[in-house]
Amino acid sequence: MGQQLRIVFLSHDENLLRHMELRLQSKGYQMVSLPEPHHLLGILYSDPPDIVIIDFSTPHPQFHNVLNELKYDNYFSLIPVIGLINETSVEEFEWDEYPFDDFVTLPVNYPDLFSRILLSLQRIQRVFDNNPLTKLPGNTSTQQAIAASLHLPMSVCYIDINNFKPYNDTYGFSRGDEVLRMLARIMSNAVKELNGEGFVGHIGGDDFVFIVPIENAEEVCKTIIENFNIIVSDLFGQEDKHRGYYIANDRKGDVQKIPLLGIAIAVVSTDNPSILHAGQVVEIATELKKLAKKSSKSCYIINRRKTQGAEDSPLERGQE
Repeated sequence: MGQQLRIVFLSHDENLLRHMELRLQSKGYQMVSLPEPHHLLGILYSDPPDIVIIDFSTPHPQFHNVLNELKYDNYFSLIPVIGLINETSVEEFEWDEYPFDDFVTLPVNYPDLFSRILLSLQRIQRVFDNNPLTKLPGNTSTQQAIAASLHLPMSVCYIDINNFKPYNDTYGFSRGDEVLRMLARIMSNAVKELNGEGFVGHIGGDDFVFIVPIENAEEVCKTIIENFNIIVSDLFGQEDKHRGYYIANDRKGDVQKIPLLGIAIAVVSTDNPSILHAGQVVEIATELKKLAKKSSKSCYIINRRKTQGAEDSPLERGQE
């Protein structure tokens, strides 16, 4: 399992404490069993656990208080809390008064509890990782998806928005955020058409990644560029579109001709036997993006080198 996940269990029932400890330890979890709630806050500050389980089968004001302290704290509120409640009280339970994240009824069905522990951990990982603006998987999930695609007939495609920073500075963050959301939707829809054979992630800022089978990569790139260009054209006036740039002041106050927004896509095939880890994919994509961003139009560049140091050049396609 790698590093042991740490679970704190709070209950006045000594038999339940012992039994829970044995069952969770048998699954490889590190257990801390507490009969009294005043110990919990000290543990939280010294070594926060991955999950807290609290027994609410019998009313106890201190248990309720410690739950509220935990869930309304800016730092500790993200720790998942699973409540144990009596099966007979489920329908009448005052859910608004008990802000835990999941529950299991007593007597404990341990396979059910084990599943809820895993789901709680996965849920919090998504909360931490997903980009708050686009809701797409973030950097950690993207790196994992890239690593999973190595030595398979897949293409990792990095997208960067050309001239995004001056657009953001000129038109404001809200307009810039809308461009990022639009691109996220365009990418998601293009990849979704492959019937689930793909991944879309948002690393941060104007950097995105999608992963698709090699045979679909070029067509998906074309679709994304075409739809992006259509939507972006509505962001500028007719005169700006005719000129191919807009007039704006830079941070020094000097008048500049800023090119319209476009996208550069670097496509790296992961079936290349010389690519041994995700870092190499990033290095190749960075080189290709530099080439793609030299174009005055939205374009994609596909890496064709099958072995490290090969001399054949990448394949470039530009789009109006």
